[in-house]
Amino acid sequence: MIIEFILALLLGILAGTISGITPGIHINLIAIFLISVSNFFLSYTSPMVLVIFIVAMSICHSFLDFIPSIFLGAPDEDTALSILPGHELLLKGKGYEAVILTAYGGVIAILIIILLTPLFILFLPAVYSYVKLFVPFILIVASASLILGDKNKRVLALIVFALSGFLGIATLNIQMKEPLLPLLTGLFGSSSLITSIMKKTKLPKQRITKLKEIKIKLKKFLRVVLASFIASPLCSFLPALGSSQAAIIGAEISGKKLEERGFLLLIGAVNTIVMGLSFVTLYAIQKSRTGSAVAVSKLLENFSLAHLGIIMLAVLITGIIAFFLTIFLAKIFCRTIMKINYNKLSFFILLFIMVVVTIFSGWLGILVFIVSTATGLIAILLGVRRTHLMGCLLIPSIILSLV
Repeated sequence: MIIEFILALLLGILAGTISGITPGIHINLIAIFLISVSNFFLSYTSPMVLVIFIVAMSICHSFLDFIPSIFLGAPDEDTALSILPGHELLLKGKGYEAVILTAYGGVIAILIIILLTPLFILFLPAVYSYVKLFVPFILIVASASLILGDKNKRVLALIVFALSGFLGIATLNIQMKEPLLPLLTGLFGSSSLITSIMKKTKLPKQRITKLKEIKIKLKKFLRVVLASFIASPLCSFLPALGSSQAAIIGAEISGKKLEERGFLLLIGAVNTIVMGLSFVTLYAIQKSRTGSAVAVSKLLENFSLAHLGIIMLAVLITGIIAFFLTIFLAKIFCRTIMKINYNKLSFFILLFIMVVVTIFSGWLGILVFIVSTATGLIAILLGVRRTHLMGCLLIPSIILSLV
């Protein structure tokens, strides 16, 4: 069993590395594929081995998918917001530092997951039905705070928030596979890429800063930890919420406006916390909040505490390995990107995203991709903070939680 555990863990980390650094690929796509072919693999191995593979792949992916998001401007559902501060640091020659900050967030996440697991097991079944009643109010307060926080352009912020919200409602209510893929890559990814191409952006020399020099002030660090500790667990078990909503709620909980470094630390933490705690949620209340948790629920008919213990061990080990993998691969990306024409690279990534959207979401997906890209460009041209584009998820989530 130990040898099978190690082998499944290592293969999962390898798969998570490949999926993580591939632009536009979300872990849910991989999880859905694994469910469809699980019968083939179950003829050769046990369900628990496949579960360990999925857990390791998912946690590793949650660390590494910030690399293409920051260096290439190609996000997935969970890393869309990292483009905003990540690209700013990239244009200052600090792309490597931006990735490392998300990796630090991932390490914080692993510790929070371990701390919260016993609390989830003990108290979540009792409080779940009451806490979910507060979802719409939490989201409404977060949305209002987000808009009011843009003091100089509140009207424009409201317009952009509403536009993206209507787009989100329309996209999520049409018959289309993987609707979030064209929606979020258009709003945050391709709009940034097109802007870079139009401006003929040239990247400055990227610095590989020593880890001991990548620091964040203790006050800001503690604010991020507190925000992650509160927002991410809520979004790991409440319906209609995910990593992106957790990041917005977390940013508002932190009180003061988070600067680039603090926000990257926050989104790195919430991405991994939501993923890790989704497995605990599955055990505690039998609810699947991520594609990976759905896959685990299909494989384990009798999800026991012993199974959860093995999963948490896999989360811990994978998190440690994924942190060092992120450092290693970020250095490679940092050195390689300086040898490539950034405009040509942006154009190639744009084409690649369109191909991915066509494959997974079809021609309807391309239509959504075009409209969402235009909406993202409107926000850029108006000079509005692009976090307001998260209305595409916040407004549908508010409506869904009220129904």
